[in-house]
Amino acid sequence: MHACPSQPPPLWDTLAGNGKAQRQHVLQKVPGLDTVVYRRGRLPTDQLKGSSCGGLAFTRVSMAKEVQAKYEPVAEIGVGAYGVVYKARDLQSGKFVALKNVRVQTNENGLPLSTVREVALLKRLEHFDHPNIVRLMDVCATARTDRETKVTLVFEHVDQDLKTYLDKAPAPGLPQDTIKDLMRQFLSGLDFLHSNCIVHRDLKPENILVTSSGQVKLADFGLARIYSCQMALTPVVVTLWYRAPEVLLQATYATPVDMWSVGCIFAEMFRRKPLFCGNSEVDQLGKIFDMIGLPPEEDWPADVNLPRCAFMPRAFQPVEKFVPEIDKTGAQLLLDMLTFNPHKRISAFEALRHSYLMDRSSTCSKDSTSDLSGAWSQNGD
Repeated sequence: MHACPSQPPPLWDTLAGNGKAQRQHVLQKVPGLDTVVYRRGRLPTDQLKGSSCGGLAFTRVSMAKEVQAKYEPVAEIGVGAYGVVYKARDLQSGKFVALKNVRVQTNENGLPLSTVREVALLKRLEHFDHPNIVRLMDVCATARTDRETKVTLVFEHVDQDLKTYLDKAPAPGLPQDTIKDLMRQFLSGLDFLHSNCIVHRDLKPENILVTSSGQVKLADFGLARIYSCQMALTPVVVTLWYRAPEVLLQATYATPVDMWSVGCIFAEMFRRKPLFCGNSEVDQLGKIFDMIGLPPEEDWPADVNLPRCAFMPRAFQPVEKFVPEIDKTGAQLLLDMLTFNPHKRISAFEALRHSYLMDRSSTCSKDSTSDLSGAWSQNGD
C-alpha cells in the first residue's frame, strides 16, 4: 500500500489558493512556450523567473481563432457537469481528438479551482505517459468578458466509455476473462493516481474509457485534487450511485473512496446495471446496508451527524444474491472493495495482487478483447 506523504506536494498550496501571492497564478513557464496561464490573466513570462510549482508540467494558452484553425468539430459526444464535449479532427495530423469546452464564470481570482485543478493534474500526469490515463494534448483559453472565460481542453479521442461498452455487450454479458482484463487495467491506472497522491473522486462507467483495442483509460479529473491524509473534502463529488459511505456521511476521506467506486463498477461489469440505485444519501446508505449489513458501532465514523441508530438492523447478504454470475474468489474481492470501514478497505495496489486477478490461466489476451470490442462496435457507434 502506498503511504501518504507527510506533507502535501507544493502544488497543493498553489491550487488551494492559500495566501495572496498563491492566488495570483497556478501555471508557470515551460521552455519553448511564450505564454503561461494565470488565474488573473496572461502576463509576460519574464516575470516568473525563479518561481516554482512543485514540478508541474505547464501548458499553453491560445485564442479561440487558433482552436478553430487547428480543430474541426465533427460531433457532440455529450454534456457533463462542467461543459460540452465534442469529437473533432486535428487538421494538422488528421487524427480525432476530444474537445471539452467549459464556459466558466470568473471573478477577481480568475478561473475556478475545479477547472484549474483538472488542467494542472492532467499536465502533471502526462509526463509519465501511463497507458491507462487519458492524455491531455492541448489547452486553449479565451477570456470572453471580465466575468466569463471559455476553456477548451483537448484530449486524445477514445471510441467509447465503459457504459457504452457494457451496453453493447451481447447477452449474457461480458466473459469473466474480459472483466478480469478490464479490472487489471482499471486498477493499474488508479494505483498510478493514488501513488501520486491523487484521489479521482468521480469514478463511474462514463469516466472510464475503452478503446477499440480494449485499452482502458481513466478520464475526467475535474473533481480530483491533490490530497493530504484525512483531509475533509467537499461532499458533493461522486455520482450518487458510486459514492462511498464516508462520502454519503460527509466524513473525512482519502484514496479508499475510489476503491468503493471500483467495487460498484466491478459488480456492474457482471450485472450490466448499477449495484446500488439510491435516490438520496440516506436511501443510498440503506441500499448498501441491504447487501453488506448494518456496520458495527465501532466502524461508524465519529465525525458525522447521521447516527447509526437511524438505520434498521439488517444482516449481511451473500454477494451472489446481487451478482449471481461472480465466482467465489471474485465475490471476496468485491467484498474487500465494498468494506464499510475505509481503513479496512482494500487498496488498488493490493487488489492488483488479489488471487482473482493474479489467476491468468484462462484469461483472454488483449487481441481477443479487441476482437470482442470490434464486434460490438459493429452493432453501434
